[in-house]
Amino acid sequence: MIEDKRIEKVDFTLVELDESYADCTFVGCNFAEIRFGDLYFENCTFELCNFSLVKMNNTSWRDVQFVECKMTGADFTNSSTFSSFHFRKSHLQYASFVGMKLVKAQFIECNLQEAYFDEANLSSALFDRCDMERTEFTKTNLEKADLSTSYHFDINPNTNRIRKARFSKNELEGLLRSFGIQVVD
Repeated sequence: MIEDKRIEKVDFTLVELDESYADCTFVGCNFAEIRFGDLYFENCTFELCNFSLVKMNNTSWRDVQFVECKMTGADFTNSSTFSSFHFRKSHLQYASFVGMKLVKAQFIECNLQEAYFDEANLSSALFDRCDMERTEFTKTNLEKADLSTSYHFDINPNTNRIRKARFSKNELEGLLRSFGIQVVD
């Protein structure tokens, strides 16, 4: 196990990852197109890292933060454990979280265009100032989630659980589009 270490500018496409990391900070590292296997990350922060097209398989993430990371097409779907997940100013276009339990996850100022949250549990999640254009939500639990500052979302209330979720009145069109209702000024 690697503990309490700052790891900078390592290209993990050329260097093999250890099996577990705790209390580590990764800065400017490249993980692009890697297949993560049985890895464990606890209380780790990733800053300015590239996770583009990464695939997870039985990877555990506990108390993890991603800050200004490029995560285009990252597939977290087969991760084994998620708890206390925070994304800040990260690019998550085409990222996949299908079927994931992301209770209380935080997405702050993220680009979530065309991300996939189908059948995910996002109850009490925070989406703060996120662009969610063409992001997919089907059979998703968004109860008590806060999307009040996010925009361009399209969420069908008939196919998603949205009880006590928060939305801005300026973005209500994203909840009504599936009913064929047009909102005009």
